[in-house]
Formats: sequence, structure tokens, C-alpha cells
Amino acid sequence: MAVLEPEEESRNHTGRLKAVILAGGKGTRGRPFTDYFPKAMIPLDGRPLISYITDYLSSLKMISEIVIVTDIAGLGGQIRHYFDGTSKIIFVQDSESGTAGDLMHLQKIVNGEPFVLWFVDNIGAVDIQKMYKHFVAKKSMACIATRQYRKEETGFAKVQDGKVMQFIEKPLVKMHDHECTGIYVLSPKIIQIIRRKMRKKKNLNLSYDILQELSKEGLVSSFDIGKTDWLDVESPNVLERKKDTVRKIITKMSQR
Repeated sequence: MAVLEPEEESRNHTGRLKAVILAGGKGTRGRPFTDYFPKAMIPLDGRPLISYITDYLSSLKMISEIVIVTDIAGLGGQIRHYFDGTSKIIFVQDSESGTAGDLMHLQKIVNGEPFVLWFVDNIGAVDIQKMYKHFVAKKSMACIATRQYRKEETGFAKVQDGKVMQFIEKPLVKMHDHECTGIYVLSPKIIQIIRRKMRKKKNLNLSYDILQELSKEGLVSSFDIGKTDWLDVESPNVLERKKDTVRKIITKMSQR
């Protein structure tokens, strides 16, 4: 794969980005709930999950428009109905061709400029402006928000000679590798790569089929969110189990 000059497009774009929210998929981790409503509509404090994401993105001056990719003809129609009449939000039909394949139809919408990609089952007050600057500084084709610190759900114990010396209740731990969130800044040329690859394969995963190869060329950067709270909302059960973390996150997201 040839190196594509991402710094040139970043230098020439308008300074405002479109944000794409991927809200398709089967939501298998959220079953049986997601047999009846899409994961984007998981209720959170009286509102659907996706509304916190759209409000957060809309509050950022650098975001010009929000594009929601979902199965409009199926359960995703609930999302479209919820946002009926809302300005700055447009919908694109989910093609059911993987997390990369669903981006193929966005070429005219992003209009040759970098864009934010946000997987709908992620919440966190990630600093998108700093992330975009990092994307440019690293001359990236793609930048993914990552973290190295995670608060564990279970307690730990320090053990010596088979005896517990100390209990540690749900510690914040530093992981050996960085955990990937579902929040990206992408070059529009990613879409061109996807289009070419779909000639041979009809279902493409963004990380493994597209970014893996680019990472070998040093074209994928990591924006470390530090100790910023972030959560993968795989099902309503997660929200209940981690309600204190959820409360902190939505409070921070509403303070922009």
C-alpha cells in the first residue's frame, strides 16, 4: 500500500469536521434488549444513549454536522424518529458490510476532509480538538483514542507466601497495552482504501482489514485520553453495574 500524504489534506481543509456516528450492527452483546431496540437507544437517565453523544459533538465548535449511519429501514428507524426535525443531523442507511464497509458511502458527505468517527456504544468526554491536533502533528491517516488506565470491577489482593497481606478495592490499574476506544479521527482517503478492498471482500472490519495495514506504515496514531473516564456500553446491564462512572461521564460531557 502506497503512503498517501495525509498532512496535505489536513493543511487544506476548512478547520471544521463532520462527525460520523456508527449506530448500526446487530447489537448481539446487548441481547435480549437489542432484539427490540438498537443499542443507540439504550435508556440512560431517561434519554437514549445516542442523545448524549450527539449533544456532546454538537457542543464542539469544530463539528459542522453529524452523520448517523444506521439501519433506517429496521430498528434504526427508532433513532431517526427520535431526532426528527433536528438540525445538523443527517442519516445514512447502514450497508451491513462491516465497520469499514459502512463508511464507503460517505465519500460525498465528508467532501474530501478528515472526519470524526464515533462508535455509538462508547461514551466519554474525549477532547476531540486535541485529538485532531495530534492526528495532524503525527501526519496520520487515522488516529484512535486509547487509554492505559482502567478502573477494575473487582477487588484485588496482595499475596505473599500464600497469605493475603492487603486488600485493594477496585483499583485504577495501568495496563501493559493501550485499550482502544471506538473514537477516531480519519483521513477521507481511508474511504478510498475501503472502496478498493471491497472489490475483493464485501464485509470489512475497520481495525483489522484497514488500520492494521496502515499501522505497519506508521500512519495510525494513538491519542492517549489519560485518566479521562470512558465506557463501552455493550448493554443496559453495564450502565447499571457502572452507574457511578456513567454519572461522572455524562456530567463531564454536558459541561462542554
